[in-house]
Amino acid sequence: MTTTPDLSTLTGDYTVDPAHTTIGFTARHAMVTNVKGKFLDFTGTLHLDGAEPSRSTASLDITMDSIDTGSPDRDGHLKSSDFFNTGEHPTMTFRSTKAESLGGDDYRITGDLSILGTTRPISIDLEFNGAAKDPFGNERVGFEGKAEIKRSEWGLTWNAALETGGVLVSDKIKLNFDISAIRQA
Repeated sequence: MTTTPDLSTLTGDYTVDPAHTTIGFTARHAMVTNVKGKFLDFTGTLHLDGAEPSRSTASLDITMDSIDTGSPDRDGHLKSSDFFNTGEHPTMTFRSTKAESLGGDDYRITGDLSILGTTRPISIDLEFNGAAKDPFGNERVGFEGKAEIKRSEWGLTWNAALETGGVLVSDKIKLNFDISAIRQA
């Protein structure tokens, strides 16, 4: 693969490649360990403007029933009305409202995250990992991103007290994104 280091040559529309993208999260469990999960079904688009990054946009639609933490019982609980209530709120969405260059390969995209019918702003710090033409002729870009949210701000308040103090599930959730997107013709 040939890499392209110049972001200004990458202006265009891209579709997130779900086979090579991970949208995940980490939550503290029982105050002692981290539980990691991801969503397996999502769609997304990017519009990159390499010459003027502030004109770049991003959009994600995540199917909440596709949550996977490696435990079917836990996944079932997360889909229930205690958490995501996927029967009434099947999709989580992100729509960017601002993009900015932080210097070098670092960017920040701010937008509206909607969960359980509540929409709140979040900022995602992104690192541009590069661009390449894959063996099938697709022009790809890659970004790695992270953000932290308080789940209670979206109405995700279920919890259980522990005998030793503290709670079963942390309010702070770490979001992580490993994104590969293919340029549209």
